[in-house]
Amino acid sequence: MRSRGRFIVLEGIDGAGTTSQMRHVVEWLERRGELVHATREPTDGPIGLMLRQVLRGRLVATPGLARGDAKPQPIDPAAVALLFAADRVDHLHNEVVPHLEAGRHVVCDRYVLSSLAYQSLDCDLRFVRNINEKALAPDMTIFLRVRAEVAMDRIETTRTQKETFEQLPLQKRIAAAYDKLLEGYRDGEVVALDGEEELSMVTSRIRGALERLF
Repeated sequence: MRSRGRFIVLEGIDGAGTTSQMRHVVEWLERRGELVHATREPTDGPIGLMLRQVLRGRLVATPGLARGDAKPQPIDPAAVALLFAADRVDHLHNEVVPHLEAGRHVVCDRYVLSSLAYQSLDCDLRFVRNINEKALAPDMTIFLRVRAEVAMDRIETTRTQKETFEQLPLQKRIAAAYDKLLEGYRDGEVVALDGEEELSMVTSRIRGALERLF
């Protein structure tokens, strides 16, 4: 019987390189002969797709209709935080845990730390922690530390459409939130790496950290 897979998470602000590095991690594991499944949050499931519309400003609320004010309004931050938590529960139940139990390693682009860093900008951190308290702890979280200015330069040169959080002032606040959270984060091993190094060097350092799991 195949043993349980490892749960690996890549974290960082927008533009930190988590998506690119996830691809490299998956390719490396496959070359080693490992069974591996790549995934991300928000997911491609029904709740995740709704969240992506929210982040792109395509899904808004109209709470003023009862007052005769039809101007679209942003969805309440607490509701957004709950959607992220709901997407995560669905993700774990229908995708992550089944793959782990089948012996596949799961590599996820963003997870609970993202919720704690991003949603705590507009919500009480305790609230965000509480609604995510049942989330499965990763075996290892790789955090790519990148300055907000560097990350935004990357976004400007590689993306044609920005999401809600992809603004320099917000990215600075999110980076600071991540740093503060990492001081006391205890849900699995966390490895912080310099995400501003050459891409190949970052990939090499990630592999070095993951060797301990295998």
